[in-house]
Amino acid sequence: MWLKLGVLGVAFLAATACGVDDPADTREMGREQVTAALNDAVRLGFPGAQAVVADKGHNWTVAAGAGDLVTGEPFADDARVRIGSNTKTFVATVMLQLVAEGKVELDAPVERYLPGVVHGPGIDGNRITIRNLLQHTSGLPEYAAEFGAVPKPGQIGFMTEQVRWQTADMAAILRNALTAPADFEPGARWEYSNTNYAVAGMVIEEITGDSVGAEITHRIIEPLGLRDTYYPAPDEIDIRGPHPVGYTEIGGQRVDYTSQNVSAAGAAGAMVATGADLNRFFTALLDGKLIAPAQLAEMKSVRSIAENSAVAYGLGLMRIAMPCGTEVWGHTGGIPGSLTNVGVVPATGRAVTIALNQDFTDKERSPAGMNALSAAVCPAP
Repeated sequence: MWLKLGVLGVAFLAATACGVDDPADTREMGREQVTAALNDAVRLGFPGAQAVVADKGHNWTVAAGAGDLVTGEPFADDARVRIGSNTKTFVATVMLQLVAEGKVELDAPVERYLPGVVHGPGIDGNRITIRNLLQHTSGLPEYAAEFGAVPKPGQIGFMTEQVRWQTADMAAILRNALTAPADFEPGARWEYSNTNYAVAGMVIEEITGDSVGAEITHRIIEPLGLRDTYYPAPDEIDIRGPHPVGYTEIGGQRVDYTSQNVSAAGAAGAMVATGADLNRFFTALLDGKLIAPAQLAEMKSVRSIAENSAVAYGLGLMRIAMPCGTEVWGHTGGIPGSLTNVGVVPATGRAVTIALNQDFTDKERSPAGMNALSAAVCPAP
């Protein structure tokens, strides 16, 4: 099960760093609250947790628990983690760059770019737009259901032993998924579906003639110098560089799920990054360094995901109203062995990534990442 909105945090919205030379420096304000929140996550059952914070050019890291339960080693400061549905923000950014280049129209039907691909019971590619895909308003059924697990909010719930080691044929997966009926009429409501981004990835590949991973690499990763971020090769199963062990539960038992083929996650959730790189990416995006103002405005044009929800969803980008009243922009993500929550505070520029090395999804434990994000973006003296 990847983690959908990566919105694991959506439904429930809910040390080891450098010191501060100046006692009056507020760039590490909230360290105690963040540390407490990460320790709470460990008490709830997460093996380990990490917060990476960027504030006014200063980066600091806090870790709790274990990155490896066998050795007891904590998260490395530069730990790589599987970022799940935070991948979607990279994909949406590439799509909006293509819009700016005149190669894609947001309100054009997907049929224009993928003739004959998006069709099924109540599904018509002539009526589903690129905007619908990026904002989860298409009504397309969840393709993770093809693997016997329907994700809860915040999950990409496909990853079973059935596909853990297999290189996916995404075209075949989508053909099977689209034999299920549409969930609703395009635009009628908001409902998270990883299928939207699987299709969006195919659109990018059809337009550019290159893989979605290659487009993300040369359009985003390389220009920003994200040295510890990558889109895995189709047959790649291990994480490059330092990383925590990723755990999941199978049959009620905690198991090491670090190594896995994530090609079935694809454009919906395959990428790997560090917290520092995620902070840099989201900050650059919101600062207008990756897409033009018109496209950034489209990306930030949000739709509430549910009545009275603190979360609204744009085009691959979430706006979250934190309990303290602070507004953050980011995304959340998860995949077996990893949960990540990313948020940038426009008012201050503080950027935060929270990483947890197990994919709990129950109501008691799943808010832990969002609680830690809240502690970091709502710092108290």
